[in-house]
Amino acid sequence: MFEKPEGVYVTTRTLPMAATVAAAVLLLTACGGGSDDGSDKIAGVPTNGPTSASSPTADAVQRPKVALPADLKLTFEGASSGDAKKDAVWADAAERVRAMDEAIVNGKPDSPAVSFYSKGSTQSSARTSIKWYLDHGYSLTGTTRYYNPGVTFTGSGAALTYCGDESKGYAKDRKSGKVLTTPVTKDAYVLYVTKLEKSTQGVWQTSDVLTQRGSAQCQP
Repeated sequence: MFEKPEGVYVTTRTLPMAATVAAAVLLLTACGGGSDDGSDKIAGVPTNGPTSASSPTADAVQRPKVALPADLKLTFEGASSGDAKKDAVWADAAERVRAMDEAIVNGKPDSPAVSFYSKGSTQSSARTSIKWYLDHGYSLTGTTRYYNPGVTFTGSGAALTYCGDESKGYAKDRKSGKVLTTPVTKDAYVLYVTKLEKSTQGVWQTSDVLTQRGSAQCQP
């Protein structure tokens, strides 16, 4: 297991351990105007088993191609909930996660794919996150599973919560290729609370992310 560092990677802020998802919703919706988004877990969103979100909902948008190496696998469960609008939010959020990992592996802090799926401060925080990995000589390998997506819509935005299982995801030394592992703890399971806003192209761009590492909601 390799814990992605707090304050970098996808996150912009970290939720205190005592915070509930409902509190996170209030925090997110208070962050800005009518297009800001909070999120809570939606009961009844099915988990269909590991499903790749490598092909977002088909549309007319020219999306950047995101390709991960064979030794790095990301799975996104619940990609087909039966609600096309909610599925589109989850698909675009998943592509941002994939784009982030691709940028880390390829050493590209200014990845156009990450910027494509990001808005506002998340573009600069993404560059900081990617650069952190490069500065420390890390790449990524292994498998990370994302699950329990829940989507709600607030004004012109969307709110998405989901869990991440990093227990089989590892850092890899960029020079030697050595895989760096640590014992799996409850902190391998992370709750993500995100805001997304729809661009003029119709792309759901992530505009804010909070995390709660070790969240009881995401434990196996």
